[in-house]
Amino acid sequence: MRVVPEAAPDVADESAQPAEQGTRAETAPGDHVRTAGRRGTFRALRSRPFRLYFAGQVASASGTFVQQTAIGWLVLRLTGSPAELGLVLAVGGVPSLLFGPWGGTVADRVNLRRLLIGTQTAYGVLAGLLWVLAAAGKASVAAIVAISVAGGVVQIADSPARQAFVGSLVLPQDLSSAVSLNGVVMNSARVVGPALAGVLILTIGTTPCFAVNALSYLAVIAALVLLRPLRSGAQRRHAASGVREGLRYAASRQQLWLPLVMMALVGLLAFNFPVILPVLASHTFHGNGGTYGLLSTMLSIGSVLGSLGVGLIGHPRRQYLVVTALAFGLFLAATAGAPDVALACLTLLVTGAAAFSFVTLCSTTLQLHSSPAYRGRIMALWVYVYIGTTPVGSIITGAIISAAGARAALLTGAAACLVAAAIASRVHTPPHLDATLTDLAGAQPAQAVPESPSAAAADDGSSK
Repeated sequence: MRVVPEAAPDVADESAQPAEQGTRAETAPGDHVRTAGRRGTFRALRSRPFRLYFAGQVASASGTFVQQTAIGWLVLRLTGSPAELGLVLAVGGVPSLLFGPWGGTVADRVNLRRLLIGTQTAYGVLAGLLWVLAAAGKASVAAIVAISVAGGVVQIADSPARQAFVGSLVLPQDLSSAVSLNGVVMNSARVVGPALAGVLILTIGTTPCFAVNALSYLAVIAALVLLRPLRSGAQRRHAASGVREGLRYAASRQQLWLPLVMMALVGLLAFNFPVILPVLASHTFHGNGGTYGLLSTMLSIGSVLGSLGVGLIGHPRRQYLVVTALAFGLFLAATAGAPDVALACLTLLVTGAAAFSFVTLCSTTLQLHSSPAYRGRIMALWVYVYIGTTPVGSIITGAIISAAGARAALLTGAAACLVAAAIASRVHTPPHLDATLTDLAGAQPAQAVPESPSAAAADDGSSK
C-alpha cells in the first residue's frame, strides 16, 4: 500500500478554530488566501501573521549570528585554546541538556505569543548587557559564560515555543512552506551574520557585533506585539505527566522517533561548526577573522539553498533523510581533506546545503506528524537533540581538535552522519501509517491505493 498525503482542510474550516487565548483571530480576506492545490517555497507568506513574524525573525536571527561569530573569535583570542573555546560554547547548552524536555510542557500549556514576547525581551536584555561589558572592556570569559548560561535558561522555553508557534500562523497545507522559510531565515542569518561580523571584527572590533544583536530584538518583539495567530494550540496538562506523555507519543510513531534519533547522533558530533571553523581558519589555514567569516558564509549560503529546496517538498519521506544525511557525511569528509581555503569554501557550500536540508526535513517531518496537543513537547525533544547535545558535542569536538586537529573533528562528524543514514535505511514498516494519524490538525484520513509488492518494499517509508 502506498500512503498519500493528508487532505488539506478548507480555509473556512481553519478560520473556525479558536484564536490565541485572550486575542481575536485575524481572518480578514487579505490575511490569508486559499492555497489548497498550490505549491511553492514561499506560499506561507500569503499569511499576514506569518509575514510579520518572518520579518521580525530576519532581523533578530541575523543579529544572533553576528554575536555568535564575534563570541567565537573573542574567546579564541582571549584563551588561545580550541578546547577552552569548546567548553565556553558548550555551557550555553547545559540548561537545555538538563531541562530541555520541560520547556515543551510549558509551550503546550501557555499563551505562546506572550511567552515569546517575554523570552525575546530577555534575550535582548542579555545581549545589551554583553554590549555594555564589551564597551567597558570587561567582556571576560567568565562574563561570557554567565551570559551564555542565562541565555540557555531562556532557551529552554523559547526554542520549542518558536517551533510550535509557526504552526499557528499558517494553514496546515502551508506548514511545510512555513517550516522551510523559518529555516531559510536562520540559514540566511548564517550568511549575513558571519559576513557582517567578519567586516566589523576586521574594521572596528567585536563590540559593535554585540550592539547589533541587542538592537535586533526590537524587530521581533514589535512583530509579536502586532500579529495575531490564526488559531491556538495551547493545552492545559500536568507538567510531570506532560513530559512522560510526550516521550510515549514520540516513541509510538516512526515518523517522530526516527528523525529524533538521527538528529541526536548527527547533532552530537557533526553540528559543531562554531568550534571547528575558527580553528580551521586560524590554525589549519593560518588565516584571520576574515577567513573565518568567509568559511562561515560559504557554509551558510549552502544552508539557504538547502532550506529553499526543501520548501518545494509537500510531504517529507524517510528516503530524503537517508540521502541528505549521507550527503552531509560525504562532504564533511571532503572538507576535512581540502588542501586550501578555496576548496574548503566549495565543499562547505555543498556541506551546508546537505546539512540544513537534513535539519529542515527533520523539523518539517516532526511538525507534520505531531498533534497540536503534543507539538510543543515534540519540538522540545527536537531542540533537545539538536541544541541540547551541544555541551557534550562541543567538549568532545574540542578534545578531538586539541588531540588531532580540526580535520579529525570533521571526519568524526562525517562518520556520525553515515551511521545515522545507515540507521534510517534499515527502518522499514512504520508502526503508524499516515492514513491512521487522525489526531493531526485539520487532517482527514489519507486514501490508500494498491501497489505492487515489489514497489511497496522499495517504498516502505513513504510516510516519511
